[in-house]
Amino acid sequence: MNTLGNITFYADNPRALSHFWADVFGYPRLDWPDDMRRQQLDAGLTDDDLDRRGLAEDPESRGPRLYFHHADGAKRGRNRLHIDVSVAPADGARRATAEVLDAEKDRLVALGASVVRLVEQQWGAWPERYWQMRDPEGNEFCLQ
Repeated sequence: MNTLGNITFYADNPRALSHFWADVFGYPRLDWPDDMRRQQLDAGLTDDDLDRRGLAEDPESRGPRLYFHHADGAKRGRNRLHIDVSVAPADGARRATAEVLDAEKDRLVALGASVVRLVEQQWGAWPERYWQMRDPEGNEFCLQ
């Protein structure tokens, strides 16, 4: 059976973008520990090589593992794939309240995200309310 490995982002600043997404999911910010950095430098990589990678990883291995690689050009156009970030309801309900969702939107904006728009609509029998957003490098995601 296959399993999901990484969700990979191309980034202008992989380290900074990995820190943003680590903060979104409450993961620790990861940098190259001194011993690992030295091991990679001794193996022929350069500081520039190391700065071209980043990682945001759940220490409990329950959430997604996000990998960041330096982009070879500017982002153009809309993503063909985006992440939906689900806000955990405080009271064990199925969905977060509008107030909890809006507070999380404000937290992500303070981290560097930007708001595209609020979507409030009915899709068949299901009501939808979510924020379309962008991370600090313009990658689209939805907060639901």
